[in-house]
Order: sequence, then structure tokens, then C-alpha cells
Amino acid sequence: MNETGQAEAPDALLLMATGCPHCPTVLKGLRELANSGLIGKLETVNISEQPEVAQQYGVRTVPWLRLGPFELDGLRTPGELRQWAERARSPEGMDEYFRELLVAGQLHKVISIVRQETGHFDSLIRLLSDPGTALQVHLGISAIIEDFAGSESLQKLVPRFGELSRSEDPRIRTDAAHFLALTGSADAIPLLQRLVDDPDAQVREIAEESLAGLQPEK
Repeated sequence: MNETGQAEAPDALLLMATGCPHCPTVLKGLRELANSGLIGKLETVNISEQPEVAQQYGVRTVPWLRLGPFELDGLRTPGELRQWAERARSPEGMDEYFRELLVAGQLHKVISIVRQETGHFDSLIRLLSDPGTALQVHLGISAIIEDFAGSESLQKLVPRFGELSRSEDPRIRTDAAHFLALTGSADAIPLLQRLVDDPDAQVREIAEESLAGLQPEK
């Protein structure tokens, strides 16, 4: 944060290569953002001359850009670059980054990011709570949560899943029942007991199955 309480402008690292047709366009857009103060520092590396930098970041194609917390590849218009620079200054910016990655089928990249910083679950839950989230993104997030099944990180999310269980959308309540079971936490039991009486049949079914998995056999 700066003295005005706003998030600081993100730094940018651009990897380019000699002969790359799109690199000059991205570089021009980034320089414009730097001149306008939307980027704090701009660093460029020609990997034709310094291939070890590409190896360091695991980069195989250019242009490749790290803009704040985001890694972006391929041609990006000046408008797109401005949008990502603005997103880098907002906690909700990661929501859109994850959305783009999951649409592109980069599930494992999202899992890797969340493993490094489990606080990013906040973004995933915000996406889950939005009825307008695309099915592909929704399924990707479900796969990520399943990957963390039984973990301490997931157990801490019981209250957040409880919030999802009160959604007006039955699809979201159904997912919440499933996620509560994946936590393996006894704290999820009273939330699932409430869902057993849900007006939606599918929610009730998943809640009963989840509850059976959490409660010890009598």
C-alpha cells in the first residue's frame, strides 16, 4: 500500500526474443502503462541472448509477461494489459486470473498457485458463489478442492462452505454439501444436517451422503 492507502502499481517482467512478431506490441503497451504510472517498474529480457532466464521461469514461448502476481503469455492488446495492471491492484483480480487459467485448461497451474498460497481459496470461493460462473470453471474449482481433501487448509474453510450452503442457487448448495464432506471436519456435520432438509432433492441427497461419510457408524 502507498501513503494514500491504495495498492502499489505492480512491477512487470517481459521476456522477449529476437524476431518475435508480437513482442514489440506488448512492449509498447507496457511502456505506455509505465509512463502513466500503472506499472511501477518494467524490466525486459531478450531470451535469445539470455536463454537461462527462460529456463529459470520455465518459459517456452514469447512474449511472456509477469505482471504483479499474474503470468501472461501471447499477444495482449494495450487495453488487456491495462486491465491486468488494474486487476493486480485489487484482491479480486486473482478471481479473473483463475477464471482465465481454468477456461484455458490450466488446472494444474492453479493448483500450484493455491498450494503456494492457500489464501487464494478466497478467489475460488468467490467464483463458486457466482451463479454466472461458467461450468468449465466451476468443474475446475471442484477438482482443486478435491485435490486438497482432508487437508488443514480445507478444514479452515468450513465456515466459507457454510456460507455457500445458504446460497439461493441449489447447484451451489449441492456443491457446498460435497465440499463440506471433503473437509473431513466434524464442524461440517451441523451444516450438513441442515441441508438434509433442503427443499431441493439433489441437495438433500448429497447432504445425506456427505453426512454418512462424516458421522461414525453407530
